[in-house]
Amino acid sequence: MKGIILAGGSGTRLYPITEGTSKQLIPVYDKPMIYYPLSVLMEAGIKDILVITTEEDNLNFKRSLGDGSKFGINLEYAIQESPNGLAEAFIIGEEFIGDDACAMVLGDNIFYGSGLKEVLKDAIKNTLNNKATIFGYQVKDPERFGIMEFEKNDDEIKVLSVEEKPLNPKSDYAITGLYFYPEGVSDMAKEVKPSDRGELEITSLNDMYLQKEDLRACLLGDGYTWFDTGTFDSLLDASNMIRTIEDNRDSVICSPEAIAYESGWITDEELEERAKLLSKNSYGKRLAKKIRR
Repeated sequence: MKGIILAGGSGTRLYPITEGTSKQLIPVYDKPMIYYPLSVLMEAGIKDILVITTEEDNLNFKRSLGDGSKFGINLEYAIQESPNGLAEAFIIGEEFIGDDACAMVLGDNIFYGSGLKEVLKDAIKNTLNNKATIFGYQVKDPERFGIMEFEKNDDEIKVLSVEEKPLNPKSDYAITGLYFYPEGVSDMAKEVKPSDRGELEITSLNDMYLQKEDLRACLLGDGYTWFDTGTFDSLLDASNMIRTIEDNRDSVICSPEAIAYESGWITDEELEERAKLLSKNSYGKRLAKKIRR
C-alpha cells in the first residue's frame, strides 16, 4: 500500500500568512500542518509515501521532513507544476504507485478520532477487493465541498451520487480529503476529463468508481473531527482543539514520531534523540514521556 500527500496550491485564502511559505508548513498548534495528514497515513500502516508539492516549496518540505527516516518511514517527493486538479496526483505518482493500491490525503486536512485506525483498516480491506473508499463528514455549508448522496440500510451505506460544490446539495455530507483506491488508480485518473474550470477533479474519479459499483463510503460521525484548514477560523479552531486535548492528556496526538514509536518503526534511542532535539518545548517533553524504558 502506497500513500500520497498532496501539498500543492498557493494558499491564497490564507494570505498574508502564506505569501512566503506553503500553507502545509504553517503551524497548527505545536506541529506543522503536514504532520497531521502524514499521521493519518502512518496510522493506516503506510510507510512508503510521496509528497507532492509546488516547485517553489519543494525544498522546504524536504528540509522539514527529510527522507522520513526520523519517522521510520520512506518519503519521496514530486512536483505538481500547476494546480491541475486533485486527480492529477495519481498521474504524477504513477511510477511511485506502481501496481499497489494507494491512499491519498490532502495536506491541509486534519482527522482525529479514537476509532480512526480501525476505519482506515477497513478502507485498506476494500482496496484488496478492488473497491475505492471515500469518507463523509456532516457540514453546515455543503455547497463549499464535494458532496456524497447516499442511502443507509442497517450498517450498509450505498453511495448514490457524488457532486462537486453543487448549488443545491443532495445531502449535507462533505467528501473529505482522504481517499483509498485499489490497484490501477493511475490508469483510471488518466481517463478523467478536465472540468469546466480545467481541472482533473477527484469527484470525477470517484464517479468513475461509482459507475462501476466499486465505490464505498464511510461516514465519520460522532467521536470524529475533521478540519479542512483553509481559513483563518478553521486554523484557529484546529489549533485550539489540539491544544485542549494535549493539555488534558499531557500527551501528543497526531504525532508522526509517536505513531512510529508505537508501531515499532523507531527505537527507544531514536525517539529519545528526537525528543532531546525538541526538548525546549512541550512537544519534545511529551514525546520523551512516550519512551517505555
